[in-house]
Amino acid sequence: MTHAAAVWSVLSPILIVAGALVLIGLERWRPYDPRQRFLREGLWGDLVGYTFVQSYVLGLVIARITSALDGATGLSRLHLVGGWPVAAQVLFFLVTHDLYIYCFHRLQHRSPLLWRIHEAHHSTKDVDWLSGSRSHALEILVNQTIEFAPIALLGAAPEVALIKVTLDALWGMYIHSNIDVRSGRLQWLINGPEMHRWHHAIEIRDGVNFSTKLALWDYLFGTACRPAGKPSGYGILEHFPAGFLAQQAYAFRRRDLQTTTAGSTSSAATTQLTSPSTATAPRLRTAWLWARKSAR
Repeated sequence: MTHAAAVWSVLSPILIVAGALVLIGLERWRPYDPRQRFLREGLWGDLVGYTFVQSYVLGLVIARITSALDGATGLSRLHLVGGWPVAAQVLFFLVTHDLYIYCFHRLQHRSPLLWRIHEAHHSTKDVDWLSGSRSHALEILVNQTIEFAPIALLGAAPEVALIKVTLDALWGMYIHSNIDVRSGRLQWLINGPEMHRWHHAIEIRDGVNFSTKLALWDYLFGTACRPAGKPSGYGILEHFPAGFLAQQAYAFRRRDLQTTTAGSTSSAATTQLTSPSTATAPRLRTAWLWARKSAR
């Protein structure tokens, strides 16, 4: 492990935890929706089931997939981006993956099949610093493999994955946070909670605001939405089970796919729709574990 990677392997979790504490404090001090409680419904499932257990397991799986791909192709030995400055490497992977997430996220709201593994993310009735972690295991497996495998296969510096993990985690928590933010013209370029909460708004019939970090994609492709006022609520109107395991299994329940995707005429579609993250997404422990392994 390089010195820079060793430093970031320690710094990354510190920054993520510190960022979470700051956001929690800001939510209490200046909430966007004062009705939301800190100990809201589903918080412990999101924290234990999704943030820790799922992220730990998937981090190991994604690392093995990436290692297998590298063993089969040998691409990492070419160091295709390894000669770039680290800042340029981080920027390259950040922008390209953010564009991918925008496109895939938008497709998830159009495809009945992909909506099955995305609706868990929209099921929370409270959008806050932790709610972005609620993403189905298959969604995380797809998005984070596509995110981190290229970093290893293109021969990026080991610390690049750790830096990107940190940015992903902090930004995923921020855009879902219950903070009354007014970023003005900056919101045309950088995504924040003032736009992303409308993505989760229950009165939005068709998906909008699919961007994660760069709101620019929504404005370029005509999916930006910034209404006056505030959403009346969040979540999906159709029944969604409580509990981590039940929510994972629900994606495989037999049902009419035509009535369970966003933008349809069903009650389930009258929601909204993004990840950590995203999603995000999403991802704190998963991405960090994988990045540490790849940096060795």
